[in-house]
Amino acid sequence: MSIGKNLFSCGKKEKLLYWRKKGRDGVYCDCHIHMVLDGANWKAAIDRHREQVDEAWVRKALGVYKALGFTYLRDGGDRWGVGRKARDLSPEYGITYRTPLAPLRKAGHYGGFIGRTYENLREYQNLVIQAKAEGADFIKIMISGLMNFDRFGVLTEEPMEPAEIRELIHIAHEEGFAVMAHANGSRCVEAAAEAKVDSVEHGAYLNEEALHAMKENGCVWVPTLSTIGNLRGKGRFDETAVEKILESAVENIKRFAAMEGLLAPGTDAGAWAVPHGSLTEYALLGEALGEETEAVLEKGIREIRRKF
Repeated sequence: MSIGKNLFSCGKKEKLLYWRKKGRDGVYCDCHIHMVLDGANWKAAIDRHREQVDEAWVRKALGVYKALGFTYLRDGGDRWGVGRKARDLSPEYGITYRTPLAPLRKAGHYGGFIGRTYENLREYQNLVIQAKAEGADFIKIMISGLMNFDRFGVLTEEPMEPAEIRELIHIAHEEGFAVMAHANGSRCVEAAAEAKVDSVEHGAYLNEEALHAMKENGCVWVPTLSTIGNLRGKGRFDETAVEKILESAVENIKRFAAMEGLLAPGTDAGAWAVPHGSLTEYALLGEALGEETEAVLEKGIREIRRKF
């Protein structure tokens, strides 16, 4: 099931014990998870819930988060109601849970396996209105592809045009929603930040202009380092490329922190090799930020909880 396994695959034992202690004090937040996925096989994971949400599985995952001391979870959404079920159950576990219900993606672009699809801006606006009627906590938009983990610097598709990105964010804000954006690449992230997107997820391959745009517009960056760091040594992707992608992300995190930009931990739990209840994000961010880790993350977490 992948729940609660490989909790700390990339750090030292004493650091694990430190973060576990802090977790028991109630400081853990994971600002990007997918309860519908299991970190092992996305197709099988979705099939588990396709006909009806597997409540027992969701409860097991929530139990792992509770045991580790997580008090806040922000889901990236799914169209089968798994995140909604987790939100309904989360008060029993002392967890604040937020979900967009389903992410919104444009036809022909990344995200069709998990999100609701629109063809044009009118259909997008209708989905935003529908999400509001159904009780979504925020809107998640998919505005770029993924990293190609075999080729450093390469994304799986070209990001949306800046004008369209701005309109997506504007429409959601007009309906009173905060906006979470799956976004990679400098041009894409800069456009989203300038449109005052509330958080950027992943954010691979950013230049100085994109980092400054996030800083100046109060955007929280959730870099999901676990989706990269947890690939090391697995043999699924080119190891040299994975290391370079991770090094690039860490350097940008250091630069962004030096600007006093807002950073928050999010594992993308459910993605391949990232189980629910993973502590690797705190470890990886700790390696990047050093002694300033807690202070930096507290600011970002506070802003995420305020906006979402």
